[in-house]
Amino acid sequence: MKVLVLGATGYIGSAVVARLTQEGHEVVPLVRDALALAPDAPVKVGDLTDPESLRAAVTDDVDAVVNLAPPTGEEAVDAAALDALLAPLRGTGRALLYTSGVWVLGATGDAPVGEEAATDPVALVGYRPRIERQVLDAAGDGVRALVVRPGIVYGQGGGIPGMMTGWAREHGTGRYVGSATTRWPMVHVDDLAELYVLALTKAEAGALLHGVADEAVPVAALAAVADLAAGGTGRAESWPQEQAAEALGAPFAEALALHQVVSARRSFENLGWRPSRPHVLTELAAGTRA
Repeated sequence: MKVLVLGATGYIGSAVVARLTQEGHEVVPLVRDALALAPDAPVKVGDLTDPESLRAAVTDDVDAVVNLAPPTGEEAVDAAALDALLAPLRGTGRALLYTSGVWVLGATGDAPVGEEAATDPVALVGYRPRIERQVLDAAGDGVRALVVRPGIVYGQGGGIPGMMTGWAREHGTGRYVGSATTRWPMVHVDDLAELYVLALTKAEAGALLHGVADEAVPVAALAAVADLAAGGTGRAESWPQEQAAEALGAPFAEALALHQVVSARRSFENLGWRPSRPHVLTELAAGTRA
């Protein structure tokens, strides 16, 4: 397939592009500034705040669009951007894959919740369920519309676990926001990239998929191993949400304190997704030994 990718140079986007290329697909990044890439790189120029530029980028030779671009924070802007991307795809059966996230589910309790669960988003992603619905509704208009909700992404030293290592280095101890009982659903960035390719090649129109390999990882354990990775002794302490909000912003601090247990049954059963990368604690510990 020829795949137009928004957010191709980001943390997840880079892994998705690498996997698509490995599987033999042609990737065309959509960038705001073509000068940021190599002069001979096949790119298209567009901006989420310029719907006409997005519409023009989805030419007839594009088989699929993958939206990994960070939301603008303004619902009307993001909705208009999606309308522009969807317009050339309507009635063609071509795919659009939108990236959401498990934070739209809100606090879940201790029983795993799947893709069928109702949404209760935290403030940081408050309008995103409506954007998800906008995408999925396009399945009724001849678009192979897909939504993937990644868990907390790790791997290659990045993601929030990488940020936690930085906190440990700065403060002299591992830190987690809120309660020691908090759990996060997590996924390695390379496993997630494989899910994106499976979704593009196998998922049916209207599919909503969770990208979660480990349903519930204790944040206190993450913080302790992050402290080891930062050269410490494996100590971890709670960072009160109010204090974290002063440093990180209240919406992000609220999201980091969110307790979630999330399953990815549809991804496993319908697509045959089999995450194989090391568990996040194993990977962080291996980085420490290295």
